[in-house]
Amino acid sequence: MMKSKKALVFGAIAAITAMALAGCTSRNDDTTDTSGSDSSSEEQVTVAFVPKLQGIPYFEAMNAGGEAAAEELGIEWLYQGPTTADAAAQADIVRSFIQQGVDALIVAPNDPDSMAPLLQEAADAGISVATSDTDAPNSVREVFVSQASVEGIAHALTDTLLSAMGGSGKYAIVSCGETAANLNSWIEVQETYTAENYPDAEIVDIVYAGEDQAAATSMATDLMNAHPDLTGLVGECTSSAPGVAQAVQDAGKIGEVFTNGLGTPMSMAPYLKDGSSSASILWDVEALGYLTAWTGLQLAEGNELQASNDVSADLPAVEFDSETKVLLLGPALEITAENVDSFDY
Repeated sequence: MMKSKKALVFGAIAAITAMALAGCTSRNDDTTDTSGSDSSSEEQVTVAFVPKLQGIPYFEAMNAGGEAAAEELGIEWLYQGPTTADAAAQADIVRSFIQQGVDALIVAPNDPDSMAPLLQEAADAGISVATSDTDAPNSVREVFVSQASVEGIAHALTDTLLSAMGGSGKYAIVSCGETAANLNSWIEVQETYTAENYPDAEIVDIVYAGEDQAAATSMATDLMNAHPDLTGLVGECTSSAPGVAQAVQDAGKIGEVFTNGLGTPMSMAPYLKDGSSSASILWDVEALGYLTAWTGLQLAEGNELQASNDVSADLPAVEFDSETKVLLLGPALEITAENVDSFDY
């Protein structure tokens, strides 16, 4: 059932345009005709997801999960993102969804701070707002759908790389967007965790390649040239993870410079198999998309999230922290040459 705040804003439009859609999850709008008799109609709940970047394997896998959820839950799933990792272009898409009057708007913000006023605008218009994959913690978002804990991801990245490096040596990080909250939170923990647990290891540089794999490869090559004693590289996102591995492959330094990162299985498979990457730390991306769509439906219908939530038969119970408003998909996964072929994205 549509929340009352949405009805106040869009009631006039709904009264004219609402159509009965049988067999789907819906919101109900009561309208009164000129004769005084009551009529009711049902509208399909619309959940819009705006990724950082449309067209890359990671977010397309999230979209596939969202589409699967939409079919099972009977909602309308709208997916649109910028074609470059540009905060202004992403903002334009968010404004468009606000104008459309979707029921739930979920964003993976390129720039959390600049996105916050738009999320406020959406909330003021009666739209339920959330973030997924990347948070905007200083915003009015009602929920952050998190892929795994910050510590779990950061520790796994550090441990798998330092294990390959023999527990010591110099490494660098090739990240993506400089303002991406999730990437920056992982890096902050990696810096502290490395200093506390690997006294003979050092992070010598952190660079930002945007969401551009070729740029990541170029930057990784420059880092190896600038630091001849470099023995490790981390690709902090799904475009830089294969990018840094490609740089090691191109330089003929497999077994001398070790890499890992956050790459999708199919993009990382050749690098894991030839040894230019030691591991990819990720999660079930399609499941994250499914959970994102499911969350949008709960918000649109005004359903309160529980400490433990049964989302689907394919997902374990999903935990929700009411204080931080974080819905956690689960622990991070380590993808290696041995298990990479079990994934299809």
